[in-house]
Amino acid sequence: MTDRELENFYREHLEEDIIFALAERRNITSEEAMKLYYSSRLADRIHDGEFGVQYLDPQVLTDILEDELNKL
Repeated sequence: MTDRELENFYREHLEEDIIFALAERRNITSEEAMKLYYSSRLADRIHDGEFGVQYLDPQVLTDILEDELNKL
């Protein structure tokens, strides 16, 4: 497995963890949580690897996402 493949694998699982946590916290469906996540600035930052944010704990990232969503 190349470094790039490993990074993509890690990111996919990270996104799953964030989406699951968001759905659980907000008592919404996974589909609704996916829509919220993928339309967020956090998703873009994780995808771009901005500031190494993708290496933070999924629960911390879910907190950040909720803060972002609450400001909308």
